[in-house]
Amino acid sequence: MFDPQYCLFEYSAHDQYTLQFNPNSEINPEHLNYFRFIGRTMGLAIFHRRFLDAFFTSSFYKMILKKPVTLDDMQSVDAEIYRSLKWILENDVTDMGFTFAVDDDRFGERIEVDLKPGGKDIDVTEENKAEFVQLRIKYRVCDRIKDQFEAFQAGFHELIPEDLIQVFDERELELLIGGLAEIDVEDWKKHTDYRGYTESDQVVQWFWKFVAEMDSEHQTRLLQFTTGTSRIPVNGFKDLQGSDGPRRFTIERSGDIIALPKSHTCFNRIDLPPYPDYETMSSKLILAIENTVGFAQE
Repeated sequence: MFDPQYCLFEYSAHDQYTLQFNPNSEINPEHLNYFRFIGRTMGLAIFHRRFLDAFFTSSFYKMILKKPVTLDDMQSVDAEIYRSLKWILENDVTDMGFTFAVDDDRFGERIEVDLKPGGKDIDVTEENKAEFVQLRIKYRVCDRIKDQFEAFQAGFHELIPEDLIQVFDERELELLIGGLAEIDVEDWKKHTDYRGYTESDQVVQWFWKFVAEMDSEHQTRLLQFTTGTSRIPVNGFKDLQGSDGPRRFTIERSGDIIALPKSHTCFNRIDLPPYPDYETMSSKLILAIENTVGFAQE
């Protein structure tokens, strides 16, 4: 079901092991029936406590939970669009020529799509650019696959009532569907780079000591926090992917000792302040990975 060669799903632009719906799945005339069946299958797997060998972008789990998709979620969908939208929010776009319309590819044909009625005739300004960014995210993540997701959702809720799934957040839902990853901490450590630190620095040694002592759930949550997914490449951490190709896990010395660690999922990087003692580092790290939404994460 999840093999991209069948055109129902595709790999995200972020990596080669995280899946998202293929907006061109209609090349198969029965695609909506297939998505309804996949929804039932996923619901049945949850009901019987069986895990699926499939991991999706964070936006997929948010859509199931009817949670709004944000700019941060774009990192795991399309890092290039994420960077361009972030640039728009941080810079003056006056007279840049942007309008409330985007070009999209439909089976090799470029078409112009209005993000709202008459969008191609509405200029993006400093006053409305936040609206433009949100509509751009909504179109890229949700609107292009609206029919596919609704079919999937209908099948899913035949087995799992909507009100019962709402008790989870998107990170917990990912673990509910895909299970806990079996993480080889030594492999993780072996394929890690350092910026501002060396492997012999005390804070780095504390970090790996704490990771080794974590239970499987917290190790997986740390992986989610720093890479955006609980999925580990088939060949281990040496094949970890970033937004621009292979990208090793990195620990960077950055931040004040009173701050929480900060993650950059596009680059598989964690900013780890030079905490003064093991207890401070461990408490800050746990707080960060258990409260990732809108909290010390980019």
